[in-house]
Amino acid sequence: MSRCPPHTPDGRYFVVIGKAGPRLWRAANPELAAEEREKQVSELMSARRAVREATGDSDLAAARTRVNSAKIALGERGPVWWTDGAPDLNRRLVQGTCYADWWARR
Repeated sequence: MSRCPPHTPDGRYFVVIGKAGPRLWRAANPELAAEEREKQVSELMSARRAVREATGDSDLAAARTRVNSAKIALGERGPVWWTDGAPDLNRRLVQGTCYADWWARR
């Protein structure tokens, strides 16, 4: 079954097509317990709403800090969640990475 957006074969990244081309974005840690994932996704959505509704610089900064904290808890930012020593390619264009051939064959 195909996932949308497409995920790399190892599940570490999903691909987003932008103006510069396809870019890798780190996926959430699949080892998170369902309850923890739900909690953090809920916090992320709440924090994103707070960003949208912020009325001043301090409100906006606090909301963005919440977004970042939730993304770190999900494994989308901060230390990588895999343990094989592979580098983090988050936000890099697919071309020029170890996923370039995979992407070209899709």
